Amino acid sequence: MTTHPALQLSDRIAGLLADPNSVAAVWTSRPQWAQSLAQGTPGIALLHIERAATGRGPWEHASAWLKVAAAVPVTTGADSYLYYGAPALAHALTCAAQAQPGSYQRALERLDRVVADDTARRSEQALARIERGDLPELAEFDAIRGLAGIGSVLLRQAPGGEALRRVLTCLVRLTDDVKHEGQVMPGWWTLSGPSGRTDPRMPGGHANNGLAHGIAGPLALLSLALLQDIEVDGQRAAMRTVLAWLERWRDRHAWPYWTTTAHLTGPDRRPLPPQRPSWCYGTAGIARAQQLAALALGDQRLRLEAENTLAAALLDPLALAATTDVSACHGYAGLAHIAHRAATDATPSTAARLRSAAALLLDTTHPPCTDPDEQARELLATTGPDFLEGAAGTALALLAPATGTSPATSWDACLLTA
Repeated sequence: MTTHPALQLSDRIAGLLADPNSVAAVWTSRPQWAQSLAQGTPGIALLHIERAATGRGPWEHASAWLKVAAAVPVTTGADSYLYYGAPALAHALTCAAQAQPGSYQRALERLDRVVADDTARRSEQALARIERGDLPELAEFDAIRGLAGIGSVLLRQAPGGEALRRVLTCLVRLTDDVKHEGQVMPGWWTLSGPSGRTDPRMPGGHANNGLAHGIAGPLALLSLALLQDIEVDGQRAAMRTVLAWLERWRDRHAWPYWTTTAHLTGPDRRPLPPQRPSWCYGTAGIARAQQLAALALGDQRLRLEAENTLAAALLDPLALAATTDVSACHGYAGLAHIAHRAATDATPSTAARLRSAAALLLDTTHPPCTDPDEQARELLATTGPDFLEGAAGTALALLAPATGTSPATSWDACLLTA
């Protein structure tokens, strides 16, 4: 089976992160690190779980990191979400159970009950907000902190449960227009900026288009559920509403990260400057969500359009020049993973272009003649061991495209890309 030298980089990073004691100073001084999927223990555990499942590493490394994650009281309630607390640990343990069938079932059952109960409360709050006609906050619905992210956990652990159907219903209702100060806005318009706080650049708020914090996250979850024949009233129409919005704002093979009132009222639309085609905000995440929607809806035209848009963005020198790191969140490794995932689902006419893009991205992540040991140490020193923006996520995102295989676990469900 064809492999790539970038696999050496992934292996070296995993070796540096084999022992939790190697970064003990971080997690002992910051107890919250044990529960953070984005920045802490569960994300590093995912790397070793996937490596064990593919035969590239021993299970002992994964087990050691999971023990660190389980050593502190699990955060539940309003302070928990896909990337922190009970849902984060549930995601990691679900992947561990895939790698070690029969393991972690009792712990997962407890976490599933907690996540379902918390989801019920969040869904009720979201529906009450919708009934009042108020605008939402990003943290209500997005992939990182909101219902779209939590729904990804439920989709794997309790796909037939009421909690997931409530989430899907909330996300369908999210796409209903809302009238605010005399102007009709899409239902996911928020009065804050992308940070979730008031932003002077956006006095009237914004509509976020990205997969991490915007409407592409709900679109991806609605699509993934429909691909499993899980459907609630209005689901297909809601997906079409989001797709129409994205089509309205697409500029060739890119989307603006967000839409503001200035965009809505401006006399014209200027071409977008070159921007990184990242998972979190850019073309890679949005186009993958579109592709999933096309597959779920059986829309061949949309499927080809999404795949061609993604390939064009990932082969665009100016877009790649705007990408400045190798992370899973917004760097070359994450883009390579998405290109590889999309190629697996693509039509033959576009799969070859996406595979070419993945190969180019792997070369950029680990250029020829680069010392993988030196690069791994430097990466860990500069970015830390984080999953989203650091070394662990980079190593994990490189595995499937560098080996030409599909992931053995559903680790990237937390990215809503599969």
